[in-house]
Amino acid sequence: MSIASDKDLEFADPKEEAAYWKRLAEEYEQKWQEAREELDEFQEGSRELEAELEAQLEQAEARQRELLAAKARLEAENESLKEKLESSQNEAYLTVTALQDETAQLKAVREELQKYVRELEQANDDLERAKRATVCSLEDFEHRLNQAIERNAILENELDEKETLQETVQRLKDEARDLRQELAVRQLEKKKPEDFNKENKEPADKLSTPVKTEAIPSEPLANLHTNTIATSPLHAGYGSSPLTPSARISALNIVGDLLRKVGALESKLASCRNFVKEQPHN
Repeated sequence: MSIASDKDLEFADPKEEAAYWKRLAEEYEQKWQEAREELDEFQEGSRELEAELEAQLEQAEARQRELLAAKARLEAENESLKEKLESSQNEAYLTVTALQDETAQLKAVREELQKYVRELEQANDDLERAKRATVCSLEDFEHRLNQAIERNAILENELDEKETLQETVQRLKDEARDLRQELAVRQLEKKKPEDFNKENKEPADKLSTPVKTEAIPSEPLANLHTNTIATSPLHAGYGSSPLTPSARISALNIVGDLLRKVGALESKLASCRNFVKEQPHN
């Protein structure tokens, strides 16, 4: 009910009007109390909200300051990273350029090495062929060398036999000389002077006749040496009985044959030596 409508009210008596206004005052007082309580609550809530908002504002300002500082730091880091990135890009570009140049050089070196390897393989093939040819030549040379060694061994054996024959001939010469001296002495002792002159003339005539050379059997030199010494009249008659003129002539013939045999052996040995010296050059 509004105030204008209250003025239009009509009361029967003043008590009723006083009661009405008293009741209305109580209602307004109650509303005022309620409004006052709401105002106090609102003010209290406003103060709390203001304090909370101020705290949030301070936090927001602090956060803003932190964010601004972080922003400045990040901007500085960004600038530093930009500079580092540019420097890294420049270094990477230089590195890539250097690597490209090095790669080109390595390709050229690889081509040179491949060419060199092909040349080495060709040279290796040539060396292998030369090695095979050398091995064949060495085998042939070893074969000829072995043949020459065998011939040298045979020639050395023949040379030893020649030396043995030379010793035998020299010994036979010495024996013949001794036998001639002994024969002359014995003839002087046994025969008279006139017989000595006669018999001395006969051996001289026989010695002056040419001595026929008998064919020497083609047997080994060692057997010839053994058979000659064993069957020689000088060897058989020496120290047992005086030699007759025919025995002396036979001994001289044997000595001559031995000398001719030694000469032929020397010629053969010289020709074999010349053949051995010329063989490696072939």
